[in-house]
Amino acid sequence: MTKKVPASRAAELRELINHHNHLYYVLDSPEVSDAEYDRLLRELEEIEQAHPDLVTPDSPTQRVGAAPAEAFATVTHSTPMRSLDNAMNEDEIRSKFFSPVRKALGEDATVEFAAEPKLDGLSVELVYRDGVFTVGSTRGDGVNGEDVTGNLRTIRAIPMRLLKGKRPVPPLLEVRGEVYMEKAAFEKMNRALEKAGKPAFANPRNAAAGSLRQLDPRITAARPLSIFLYFVNKAEGVEFKTHSESLAYLRDLGLRTVSDARLCKTFDEAIQYYRDMHEKRDRLPYDMDGIVLKVNDLALQREVERKLGERSRSPHFAIACKYPPRQETTKLLDIAVQVGRTGALTPVAVLQPVRVGGVEVSSATLHNEDEIARKDVRIGDTVIVQRAGDVIPEIVGPVLSKRTGKEKKFVMSEKCPVCGAAATRPEGEVVRRCVGIACPAQLKGTIETFASKGGMDIEGLGEKLIDQVVDKGLVKDPADLYDLKLEDWAGLERMAKKSAQNILDGIGASKERSFAHVLFALGIRNVGAHTARVLASEFGGIDELMDASVERLQEVHEIGPVVAQSIRDFFGNARNRQAIERLKKAGIRALTTQQRGTGFQPVSHGQDGRARSGKFTGKTFVFTGSLESMTREEAEEKARQLGGNAASSVSKRTDYVVAGPGAGSKLAKAESLGVKVISEADFLKMCEKT
Repeated sequence: MTKKVPASRAAELRELINHHNHLYYVLDSPEVSDAEYDRLLRELEEIEQAHPDLVTPDSPTQRVGAAPAEAFATVTHSTPMRSLDNAMNEDEIRSKFFSPVRKALGEDATVEFAAEPKLDGLSVELVYRDGVFTVGSTRGDGVNGEDVTGNLRTIRAIPMRLLKGKRPVPPLLEVRGEVYMEKAAFEKMNRALEKAGKPAFANPRNAAAGSLRQLDPRITAARPLSIFLYFVNKAEGVEFKTHSESLAYLRDLGLRTVSDARLCKTFDEAIQYYRDMHEKRDRLPYDMDGIVLKVNDLALQREVERKLGERSRSPHFAIACKYPPRQETTKLLDIAVQVGRTGALTPVAVLQPVRVGGVEVSSATLHNEDEIARKDVRIGDTVIVQRAGDVIPEIVGPVLSKRTGKEKKFVMSEKCPVCGAAATRPEGEVVRRCVGIACPAQLKGTIETFASKGGMDIEGLGEKLIDQVVDKGLVKDPADLYDLKLEDWAGLERMAKKSAQNILDGIGASKERSFAHVLFALGIRNVGAHTARVLASEFGGIDELMDASVERLQEVHEIGPVVAQSIRDFFGNARNRQAIERLKKAGIRALTTQQRGTGFQPVSHGQDGRARSGKFTGKTFVFTGSLESMTREEAEEKARQLGGNAASSVSKRTDYVVAGPGAGSKLAKAESLGVKVISEADFLKMCEKT
């Protein structure tokens, strides 16, 4: 291969890859798949590795590759990067911006306003010479910034070479913009950091700033940064009449500008844009803390500055119109613990009241004890509180510089703050939960589970009735349901005597529910319908189960250490045992009769809760692969109706594995253990014989 061939192919590949980068990162309309893009990039890398002299500064392969810097060099901006004056509401927009502009240009002047979202990121300047990206810097103090060229090269939304569009590429282009991180990308990155045991960022703005100022560009390259350009500082040989025209020129060169900008013909239209973007704010993919209004006509911009007098810090022709702040600082007075309907203990910050996003906030979620430790939040801290949209306010973190040494670390109690029952936290979980069946904080949820179809199936006892009997103090634990009389039910809102009698009949019928359904109804953590059936088949009665140790429970097929500990914690609670004794006295048959004894096979139960017996009694089936005549759930229920049990995994206790097409690891395990494997047709024949 001659040198001319790789040189021309490398040039072709650079142009192709830059074209696809523009389509993907700027226009959001890719033409090729990720695999095809990767193939083009790999081909270019191979050519450049074989011919290092063909590597150019604008090559897509050079986005990552610079060695880590010891410190950032200083870049002096050709003209200062000024900030904007702020207006905090509509009245200030009028008094601080519109009135002075109107005064400078005259009451009858026709003025258009360019309106754009004010992104919450990090301001930068990009310099292109002869169309090639050469220098990138941060705003810094406005006069001098930090040279972050190597890091900016890693952002794929920044073209290494400008496109040749309708207008010529200038010999020198200086353009300013905002590096930011989209909300979804920020959340994904934070989850990955936390999973790796690394500290997460507080918000997308901090993440963008921290990522761009990494001394190692390889770290920056791994962060999902993007950019919007909003201002042309210099474009040699090119003139514009309006700000909007300058942005259109940037798009023509392949540079990315924000799509939510609007040209407003009047000041009233500009105010409406301010309102529209505030309403739209939470639906945008990026964070924005306001809008920017600029006089659109560049000649009028100069006239405003001439008439009002140029300021060194901020221009008169533009203003940042801010929305109510989403973050504030306040004092963390205490940390209270709330207990939810499911028994979950949630720490809540008790705050010195502060207005955040237009709403007074006096409390905020702290999620769980691990989150408190990760953020190192302490009682007495000055903390940053944020509120996005209508979500519950949360603590971002402490202001460490304001610590006095008197702050107290929070320790989560191992007792429920409401009922005093044990609050346990299974290994691998972040939430601590109360195990008390009669805990007032979770009583309504407990009764709902107890009366549900998978539990005692008390027909007609829904959420509204449960709310009433609990709120009136008629029911303090599930056993109280069996003490209520006809007049108790009839005295509730919208309850006629007939409806009350139906509820009583439903409660009476529930006494005949199976042992498995009663176990599910108790609401033991991690014990669902299937696990309840496994326990019912293994243990002869509630007393045997209540006295079982963690080790004994783990001997049961499909019961692991987490489930075993949950069961042990539940039955280890004295109030739970008292509630079960009361359920026995109420006449729950499954709690008062021995389910099995010596030589008595485990009892299986159908979906209606009635005990089953038949040819499959004592037999355990596992279904794997695809079944043709029925679903797996239907097959499992058929086995149960004939007295058998259906398990989800294969063990030595499995009697039959019913294997259909696509059977995998379960079939292999059955063969290794010597468990009998049958087909769906074999299983159906066995069912017919019964």
